[in-house]
Amino acid sequence: MAPPVSSASIRAVAPADSGTRYGPALSLLATLFFMWGFITVINNTLLPHLRSVFELTYTQTTLIESVWFIAYFVASIPSAKLIEKIGYKHSLVVGLCIMAAGALGMMLAASIPSYGVTLVMLFVIACGITLLQVAANPYVAVVGKPETASSRLNLVQALNSAGTMLAPMFGAYLILGRSKSGTATGEATLTHAERLADAHSVILPYGLVAVVLVVLAVILLRFPLPAMGQSNQRLAAEERAGHSLWKHRNLVFGVPAIFIYLIAEIGVANLFVNFVSQPTIANLTHEEAGRYLSFLWGGMMVGRFVGSAVMQKMRADLVLAAFSVGAFIVMMVTVFTTGPVAMWSLILVGLFHSIMFPTIFTLGIKGLGPLTEEGSGLLIMAIAGGALVVVQGWLADTFGLQNSFLLTAACELYTLFYALWGSRPTHALPDVQVEAEAG
Repeated sequence: MAPPVSSASIRAVAPADSGTRYGPALSLLATLFFMWGFITVINNTLLPHLRSVFELTYTQTTLIESVWFIAYFVASIPSAKLIEKIGYKHSLVVGLCIMAAGALGMMLAASIPSYGVTLVMLFVIACGITLLQVAANPYVAVVGKPETASSRLNLVQALNSAGTMLAPMFGAYLILGRSKSGTATGEATLTHAERLADAHSVILPYGLVAVVLVVLAVILLRFPLPAMGQSNQRLAAEERAGHSLWKHRNLVFGVPAIFIYLIAEIGVANLFVNFVSQPTIANLTHEEAGRYLSFLWGGMMVGRFVGSAVMQKMRADLVLAAFSVGAFIVMMVTVFTTGPVAMWSLILVGLFHSIMFPTIFTLGIKGLGPLTEEGSGLLIMAIAGGALVVVQGWLADTFGLQNSFLLTAACELYTLFYALWGSRPTHALPDVQVEAEAG
C-alpha cells in the first residue's frame, strides 16, 4: 500500500535545539488534535438528536457513525499520496479546509433537512480529519526518544481529549438544549413542525465550527512549520526492500487491536446518551445526559495525562494491560447493574480507554525502522473499525441496549491480549535517521 507520509515515519535526530525547533510545531499540532477530537465528539450529541428528527432505529443511528469511520478506510491512501505531492504543511491546510466545507454542508443538510445529505457531509468532514491523522500521529511519535514515544503521543492526545470533553457541553447547549427532543424526558414523539425546528438547531453550531476551522487553516498556512528532511527518502526506500511487515508481530496484532478498540470507544460514546436517559438507569433528558458525556471524555483526558507521566517510568505494554483489565471490569458492571452505578461505571470506562489508541499505535510501529511508514498507514486505516459500531446498534435493537455493551467488554479482552503478548516486537529493525529541515 502507499505510505501515509514518507518522511514523517523516518526517525528524526533530536539536535541540540530540538526543543526550540519542534516545540512550537508540536503546540500547533496539539491544537489540531483538539479540533478533530472536538468535531468527532459533536457526533455523540448529534446522533440522539438525529434519531428523533429522522425517527431512526438504533441501527440507522449508528450507521451515521459507521459512515464517518468508513472515511478512514477510503481516504487514508489518497491522503498519503496528497501529502507526498504537496507536502506536510499544505496537506494539513487542505484537511482543515475539507472539514470546513463539510461543516458548511451540515448547515445545508439541516436547512433541507435531509438524512442522506447529512451522511455525505459527515463523510466529508471525516475525510478531512483522516488527512490530519495520517500525518500528525506518526509525526508526533517519531520526534523525540523512541522509548518515550507512547508518553509523547499520549500527552498530545490529551489535548484531543480536552476537545472531546468540551464538545458534549457545546452540543448539549447549542443542539440538544435548543431542540424539543433534547429537552424532553424519554423518547419524544415530535410533530413534523417540531422535527423541522429541531433540525434547524444544527445550523448555528456547525457555522461556528466552520469559522474556527478556516481561521486555523489561515494560521497554519502562515506558520513556519518544520518539514521533515527529504534527503534520505531514497535511502529509506532502498532499506525497505527485502523486509516484510508481516514478520512484525506487534504490527500484525496491532492493526486489529486499533480496529477492535475503536469499536469499543465509539460504541460507548455513541450510545451513552440513549443509555443513561433510560428510566432504569438515570432517567435524564438527552440534554442532561449530554452534559454527563463530558465526564466520560474528561476521564479520557485525565487518563492520558496520567498515562503520559506513568509511561516515563513504566513499560507501555504493562500500563496498557492494567488499563484493559480496568475497562473490562467497569463494562461488566455496566451490563449487570442498573441506576447510577451503571451510569457511573460507563463514565469510568473513559478513564481506562484513555491511553489505548496512542499506546497501541506506538507499540504497533515499534521496531519497524524503514517500514514505519507502511505500518503507521495500516494502523491509521484500522481506525475504520469504528464503522462496525453499527453491529452494536443491531445488538441494541435485537437484544437490548444494555446487553449490547457485552461487545465492548469483549473488545477490552483483545486489548489485554495485545498488551500481554501481541505487542512484543519480532524482527526489530534499526531506525533510519534524518535531520529536520526548516520548511
